[in-house]
Amino acid sequence: MAVYPAIRPFRCSLPCLLAASLAVCLVPLAHLNAQGLLIVHDHPHPVPLPRPIIHPVPQPPPTAYKIKELTVNARLIDQIAKVQVAQSFVNTGSRQMQVQFVFPLPYDGAIDALTLLVDGKEYPAKLLTKEKAREIYEGFIRQNQDPALLEWMGTGMFQTSVFPVPPGAERKVTITYKQLLRQDRHLTDFLFPLGTAKYTSAPIEKVEIQVHIEGKLPIKSVYSPTHAVEVQRPDPQRAVVTYKAEKIIPSGDFRLFCDVDEALVGASVISYRPQAGEDGYFLLLASPDVNWSADNSSAKNVVCVFDRSGSMSGTKFEQARQALRYVINNLREGDYFNLIAYDTEVEAFQGQLQPFDDTSRKEALGFVNSLYAGGGTNIDGALQAALRLLDRESQRPSYILFMSDGRPTIGESHEAKIVKNAREKNMMRARMISFGVGYDVNSRLLDRLSHACFGASHYVRPNENIENHVARLYNKIRSPVMTDVTVTLDVDVASVQTGDGISRVYPRQINDLFEGEQVVLIGRYRTAGKAKVRIRGTIGGEAQTFAFPAQLVESSGDEKYAFVEKVWALRRMGQILDDLDLHGRNEELIQELVQLSMRHGILTPYTSFLADDQGGRHELAEAHQGRGGGARRAAEALHALDEAEGRIGFLQRDLKRRWSDARQVPANAPVASIAPGRDGATLYSLEDDREISAAAVRNVGNRSIYRRGKFWIAANCTDLDPEKDKNQFKRIKRFGDEYFALVRASSKADNEILARQRPGEQLLIRIQGQAYHLYD
Repeated sequence: MAVYPAIRPFRCSLPCLLAASLAVCLVPLAHLNAQGLLIVHDHPHPVPLPRPIIHPVPQPPPTAYKIKELTVNARLIDQIAKVQVAQSFVNTGSRQMQVQFVFPLPYDGAIDALTLLVDGKEYPAKLLTKEKAREIYEGFIRQNQDPALLEWMGTGMFQTSVFPVPPGAERKVTITYKQLLRQDRHLTDFLFPLGTAKYTSAPIEKVEIQVHIEGKLPIKSVYSPTHAVEVQRPDPQRAVVTYKAEKIIPSGDFRLFCDVDEALVGASVISYRPQAGEDGYFLLLASPDVNWSADNSSAKNVVCVFDRSGSMSGTKFEQARQALRYVINNLREGDYFNLIAYDTEVEAFQGQLQPFDDTSRKEALGFVNSLYAGGGTNIDGALQAALRLLDRESQRPSYILFMSDGRPTIGESHEAKIVKNAREKNMMRARMISFGVGYDVNSRLLDRLSHACFGASHYVRPNENIENHVARLYNKIRSPVMTDVTVTLDVDVASVQTGDGISRVYPRQINDLFEGEQVVLIGRYRTAGKAKVRIRGTIGGEAQTFAFPAQLVESSGDEKYAFVEKVWALRRMGQILDDLDLHGRNEELIQELVQLSMRHGILTPYTSFLADDQGGRHELAEAHQGRGGGARRAAEALHALDEAEGRIGFLQRDLKRRWSDARQVPANAPVASIAPGRDGATLYSLEDDREISAAAVRNVGNRSIYRRGKFWIAANCTDLDPEKDKNQFKRIKRFGDEYFALVRASSKADNEILARQRPGEQLLIRIQGQAYHLYD
């Protein structure tokens, strides 16, 4: 009996493959289980698992189904996860399906108490060893000439009995299970196999994941390297993490880390070193106590610098005034503040900082109500007035919220001089948070000011609400817990500072820790071994130090923490663009940008040539080394950074900010931009201000492959030419005994790439040092 899929995912937690026959398997992804694949048996011809097809098919195949909704509810208590997955799907085919679900077991976790309900009726599941599971996987792959299931080779599985789904019928499947989670130095790792849902013929209408975390000790860090999540903290021992999406095809698993600590500040370190001879990568999570009360928060100085020039008139002006009102109404007792409004002239609310109370609040709101738009833009005069208000002897941290929608037209107009004036006057190290409003703003000037004044720039598109941006940023800085923060690592007995044993750490400056904030610090290290993280800063006017143990590994035996390298690469690329933008051209930085882009499949507007499958294979080899035509093409494209103003300048600086602040690995292109059957890497288009799919580049987990002519070439093999270096490749025909011997000897990450090779494609990949040429 053959197994033939025509898949449609059992989304999020139960991605599915649907074949055209009699049995359906639901197979969860790598470390957790609950997600799976639907596989149908008993079809007259082999049917491979479905791949994303965005355009509707006029006549659905005899066996096809549509996932309507997938909901995952998980409860993490200490190291135990209790998970419930609910999924609704419809048989859109013309015949009844007999389906069966298969759940792969995690590689390093233990699952029990697995239950499956279909419309409330329980179906028993039996446990299969990894040897028996391999037989099932291999049988499917051999008979259907489809490598999709290679991703789950090497695990055991739960297998359920068969149940029918008549044509047109809707079924609701519910799975519950309990799992012992992996824990490393108090950092608990929850991985949910969402990525199997990529084997679907249509986007899933609705996906929602909610994770409730409970701990005996206060919860500190809650971090997802894979998805942008919302985190709520009802109390110190509880956190609620939510992810929602509509009409998507997931490209990867959902992963979540959390830790607990009784200290005021908690920290954990993840290290990853793929090559023992190269510097490793580390990611540090630091979070202050979420129960830090307003009474304990450091009082602060806040000066709002408001652009009321003529170009701000209309809706934009009213939104900006609403943003000022929000800040004023959310100051706290003990804070000092003032307002500066500027056009051709500069006007202050008061001659000096005012203590915040109900009287000063009402007076400030009256000042805001009296403002009107008109005149030029005196940026230098406004910043000088704001900085003069701040007392360098004050123990309170100072923040300047600076808003502008244009370029300087009154007073000093030279970028470098404005920045120099601000730097020299900022003796109290005030943090300047700049908001660039609309495309006419001089975005490069704002970036330079933020760098010179220990802050950050944020950009508001013409169709976005100014108040929402300002409110979100102000909420972050509302309650400082620790100011003037520094982080060091001690390895063994020698103190290792940034630039010595650790290097290229981003962000370069932390400055302050705020209530409810989570710092994600990422960098590289040279010295391995037991280490100690020290976070130093000022709390309530007193210097304090917090120390935490860490382990910087000598070599990583697998790729479970490979995301650390990719997030670091994204931030490093953002920093390179920042350096090129603010300090001018540098050939070494351009070469490094090309190398990082090629190695990690992170496409930029300046390295988009990597997505050109008409380019020669030598181009990849040159990009591998950061030289040749690729570096020249990148250098030419980087001339776009000369645009200090306008739409292109605005979008570039907003993009580099997002890369510099990245916390998650970059996702594949959104489903709406994927052509039929394509799952390309994301390429941001400056012209269209949107992310599009690059069909000639596939990101597979934390690795990438590139199409050049008839070949797909893995990034780790781009130094070889398939024609000139053909003698270095071992040729293996797919789906034979030699092929499966290679599969059994390969890592999970290697097999994930093999699983993405489609009929007729030729793949070049290096596995355990040997280059392979895999063909049909």
